[in-house]
Amino acid sequence: MHGSDKVFPVSWDTFHRDARALAWRLASIGGFSAIVAVTRGGLVPAAIVARELGIRVVETVCVASYHEERERGEVQVLKPLTDTILARPSAEVLIIDDLVDTGATAKAVRDMLSDAHFATVYAKPQGLPLVDTFVTEVSQDTWIFFPWDTGLSFQAPIGKPDAKPRRRA
Repeated sequence: MHGSDKVFPVSWDTFHRDARALAWRLASIGGFSAIVAVTRGGLVPAAIVARELGIRVVETVCVASYHEERERGEVQVLKPLTDTILARPSAEVLIIDDLVDTGATAKAVRDMLSDAHFATVYAKPQGLPLVDTFVTEVSQDTWIFFPWDTGLSFQAPIGKPDAKPRRRA
């Protein structure tokens, strides 16, 4: 994240609503028998989509593209797909992630399951061509703070970024 980046904080309520909206879009497509959650960010939306669509086979692929939480690096597959997923037609597999950013992670996972349907809650322009279904597009210079990354704290007004919280007596 750089000083000029925009910040988009997402609450649990907002994220749950957006993940359910993703499930609604996916329900109209149908034909999915399994979900692959891209960890770690895809775990929460995958659980919500699995519940909404009644999908019981939920697997993970563990991929790291951020190091030190904010530095992008080489995509590393920490845990590959299992035979449970690889044995079924990839067109029946739904890949879920929280966000597609540059598309590096999406490309790595798509290479594993070429015919799978890739869905994310949020999408940035660079990664958008790799996603089949998403809910909300944000600008490339926006940093999303997901609810599992944050706690409740004072937020300075946009017009006064140096403002401090006021103490009330």
